Amino acid sequence: MANAYPRSFSHIGISVPDLEKAVKFYTEVLGWYEIMKPTEIVEDDSPIGEMCTDVFGAKWGSFRIAHLSTGDRIGVELFQFKHQENPENNFEYWKTGIFHFCVQDPNLEELAEKIVAAGGKKRMKEPRYYYPGEKPYRMIYMEDPFGNILEIYSHSYELTYGAGAY
Repeated sequence: MANAYPRSFSHIGISVPDLEKAVKFYTEVLGWYEIMKPTEIVEDDSPIGEMCTDVFGAKWGSFRIAHLSTGDRIGVELFQFKHQENPENNFEYWKTGIFHFCVQDPNLEELAEKIVAAGGKKRMKEPRYYYPGEKPYRMIYMEDPFGNILEIYSHSYELTYGAGAY
């Protein structure tokens, strides 16, 4: 069997309780581009309606969606579902599934403060250094105003982990 080649990351879908507030947060705080304004999708026999029924099953009703893009052209789909619920604990890291996404900013301290000012919160008191006294690579875990977990790296993933084990 031939070795797999590395696929590019296309997009991620994030559920939020208020689509307009989420679009505002992600465009104003993280600087992402809005590429499709909030739109309602309804359960019907249209191609998009049928595709959503394939994914969600019957009787999903409708939802709202907006499309954003990061500075490196990764897509972000923001979903607002009709019967959206905030989980009691949105950080069950020990369970299978995605528990965070990460953005990169050389001034992660400033971005962390912007997130807090916009209604998010820090999950760590201070940024941590991966190689203290040796390299300036830092990280911090945060929450957006909707409870989704995001991490901020000061440097690229390759630089951070290319040095080997911590």
